[in-house]
Amino acid sequence: MTMLQGFQIALHALRLNPLRSFLTMLGIVIGVASIVTVFAIGSGAQLRLQEQIRSIGANVLMITPGAVYQGGVRLKDGSKLTMTESDVQAILEQIPEVQAAAGSIAGTAQVIHEGKNWNTTINGTTTGHFMVRDWQLATGRYFSGTEEAGAGKVVILGSTVARELFAPGDDPIGAQIRIMKVPLEVVGVLDRKGPAQDDVAFVPLATAKLRFLGSASNINRDSVAYIIAKVAGDGQMAGARSEIENLLRQRHRVPAGQEDDFKVQDPAAAMEAQQGAIRTVALLLVAIASVSLLVGGISIMNVMIVSVTERTREIGIRRALGGRMRDIRLQFLCEALVLCLLGGAIGVAGGVTLSMTVARMAGWVTSIDGQAIGLALAFSIATGLIFGFYPAHKASKLSPIEALKTE
Repeated sequence: MTMLQGFQIALHALRLNPLRSFLTMLGIVIGVASIVTVFAIGSGAQLRLQEQIRSIGANVLMITPGAVYQGGVRLKDGSKLTMTESDVQAILEQIPEVQAAAGSIAGTAQVIHEGKNWNTTINGTTTGHFMVRDWQLATGRYFSGTEEAGAGKVVILGSTVARELFAPGDDPIGAQIRIMKVPLEVVGVLDRKGPAQDDVAFVPLATAKLRFLGSASNINRDSVAYIIAKVAGDGQMAGARSEIENLLRQRHRVPAGQEDDFKVQDPAAAMEAQQGAIRTVALLLVAIASVSLLVGGISIMNVMIVSVTERTREIGIRRALGGRMRDIRLQFLCEALVLCLLGGAIGVAGGVTLSMTVARMAGWVTSIDGQAIGLALAFSIATGLIFGFYPAHKASKLSPIEALKTE
């Protein structure tokens, strides 16, 4: 008996009891579908994090307000804007590892151009912000020194905002838009960084304070919500972080033993750690889903043993007509493999469908990984071989004479 003949006989035998065959492979279907879905959701989450890491830029440190004390009472982090434009200048002048730095404040507002409008993030910053984040222009230019110093009425649009306000083929450069009734000239459109990053409009920091977001920084007109700094090399990140902390502690006159009123963070490192956690959780869920494959394998073994018992006379006839032990073994092993392969194929289709449904309904990013599909199918084949071998071997060991006596 050839392998092809074995599969043909196996398909014929399974068609005789379609309901039992489907129920037998159900564990394999659920296990494979679970593995494909978990891998798709996990891979999608990792891809989104990688996109966010790339969007931040390489070797970037972020300095945000920390805890402050008022009347001996500790206020929550960020309740007061403790960072200033002077801090940005001091970091640039006194820490040689820092190549560029910029302070920013941000809020949300409606952006209007002719008959179109779009609600987006308004970020007041300097040209250094784009240097820190390695953010290139698709068209136009950055802010000039005069515009930054004089609160110029200019704006640089993210690609999402430009797409929403302007028709395809229209040139945004030089066009007038309005933010909170203030007319602004579009001087640049940024390259794409990712969906979460491109929905933004940048104005000079002085413009944001004077015309849009001044109420958020009324404690000190020099205040900024956060500072980002670009370090020259990856190996200098720890040293630069320590130097920034020492410099700001000195500038802010933080008493010894008191908690800093700022936080210096490495966003990329934090996201990479989060990515590792997502990977670990995904592998744990895959391990749990693999239990379904184990249960499915046990079910297949059980049904195959029952099938051997039911078809004992058939086995005896095949042996009496010249069938060899390995032919009988191959026949039943092929039946187990066909069950697992069909279950695996149905499971893959179900997993892909479920992943796409979850992505559409929950708004998550999913990624159908060919390696995950291959791994799930390999698991199902291995299950068929492992749990199908014993029933097949048992069938091949039956004595032809004893088998023919069976009613």
